[in-house]
Amino acid sequence: EVQLVESGGGLVQPGGSLRLSCAASGFTFDDYAMSWVRQAPGKGLEWVSAISWNGGSTYYAESMKGRFTISRDNAKNTLYLHMNSLKSEDTAVYYCAKDRVGSPGRGYDYWGQGTQVTVSS
Repeated sequence: EVQLVESGGGLVQPGGSLRLSCAASGFTFDDYAMSWVRQAPGKGLEWVSAISWNGGSTYYAESMKGRFTISRDNAKNTLYLHMNSLKSEDTAVYYCAKDRVGSPGRGYDYWGQGTQVTVSS
């Protein structure tokens, strides 16, 4: 059974940092690209970032470039999202998603349950 379990969310002040983690199990983690997607209150899903199967290629939404860093540890079957210079508009539930293939862009077949990130003073 595929499982994706996010952690690391919480309340942070504007300008602060957080590191999200996504522990994966039930599939061969290093065969697949992985992604982060978020949903702000009252809004639809927004793609955040993606990483190829070996971490060699990373991709970011424009508003996250320079502030967020996606990474993975294939030995630990874990995906990360380091978020710096957080803004109130980054407040959202953050989901990790398993891509269908080794490179991003072909859709997702599994999602985690999400972790809440709230940026507020």
